[in-house]
Amino acid sequence: MPTIKNLIAREVLDSRGNPTIEVVAESERQRAWAIVPSGASTGAHEALELRDGDQRRFGGKGVLKAVNHVNNKIKRKVRGMKVHNQQAIDELLITMDGTENKSNLGANAILGVSLACAKLAAAEAGVPLYKSIGDRAALLPVPMMNVMNGGVHANSGLEFQEIMIVPAGAATFREALRMGAEIFHTLQKLIGEKHMPTTVGDEGGFAPPLKSHEAALDLLMKAIEKAGYKAGQNVWLALDVAASEFYSRGVYNLKMNGAQKKVKAPELIGYFEKLVHKYPIVSIEDGCAEDDWDGWKGLTDRLGNKMQLVGDDLFVTNPKRLQMGFDEHIANSILIKLNQIGTLSETLDVMRMARQHKYTQVVSHRSGESEDTTIAHLAVGMETGQIKTGSLSRSDRVAKYNELLRIEEELGRRARYAGKNAFAKI
Repeated sequence: MPTIKNLIAREVLDSRGNPTIEVVAESERQRAWAIVPSGASTGAHEALELRDGDQRRFGGKGVLKAVNHVNNKIKRKVRGMKVHNQQAIDELLITMDGTENKSNLGANAILGVSLACAKLAAAEAGVPLYKSIGDRAALLPVPMMNVMNGGVHANSGLEFQEIMIVPAGAATFREALRMGAEIFHTLQKLIGEKHMPTTVGDEGGFAPPLKSHEAALDLLMKAIEKAGYKAGQNVWLALDVAASEFYSRGVYNLKMNGAQKKVKAPELIGYFEKLVHKYPIVSIEDGCAEDDWDGWKGLTDRLGNKMQLVGDDLFVTNPKRLQMGFDEHIANSILIKLNQIGTLSETLDVMRMARQHKYTQVVSHRSGESEDTTIAHLAVGMETGQIKTGSLSRSDRVAKYNELLRIEEELGRRARYAGKNAFAKI
């Protein structure tokens, strides 16, 4: 049985030019690497991303402390462990850290080791990572493509963080990706015709200065039509509201119907209802703030039977918070981000827990990404049916789409595209 012979960690850059950690795991015959993503819109209850705080390097964002934890403390303990025992490796990392939020060693150090070891095990077995995660997996996810950026990801002036297209009407993943790319480029032309900038935000979507969320949605609907598709038939829309970013002391401060307003949850939910009635929106993520459980309850009661309601900051891939959602009948879907919890094993446990309670799952990237394609394999391996990995530009986003194309081709006739079946409400 092969064992881990060495771990090597180093400081590298993510897609925003900020430091992050890369970990290489080695056995006698194989080596594998993983790069840890980093979020800008982070939930207060996420596992801790350890930064150096040294203002002389990268404005305090360096990760040399996390690197040193891997190259010294973690390596000494993990060396000699069996490559294929992912659960034991992850349990050791959790025990070594000894904190609830992984603030001792850092969730970035821990996740880097966890993913590198998982990839090493797959390499030793001679199989791709998705097959190592789910041996019979053959379901390709519907991409939720963030083509218009707002919130903390861009300077568009819109509070909603992401406006996405969802090509669930395609027959294959390859076709869905083509549809998304065609709509993306059509949208670019429309924005250019309005003499607005076509620069993109952190996740590759456009960020034109628009007066309202409705103006953004109208523009996107026009792009879908001009690209030759029908909204609500071939392509749907989805929102990541990221409500925690504009919430304070029980009040939400955002543009509604073209005017800046301060409202409480019931009025915000009423606004969502109007948008859902007007546009073919199939999913809303983080419609209320992470600790506004009453607001979330109202949102779920009023829209939960009509569409997918995704908890990101609400659940932060954490089993305790997800259990609270089950108990209170809040939301019906969970966003899955590996670095919110810190190890692959814990992530898989949360995903199984969500499936058991019939919550849909959306595997997601972060705003700070890299060429690492782990989430593509995670979405296929666990057959989630949905993935968020950004827009149709920036190689850090497109890398995941290209990897899914390779997986689809490798699966051949076994490959299935989740399509409309990924959304119970379509």
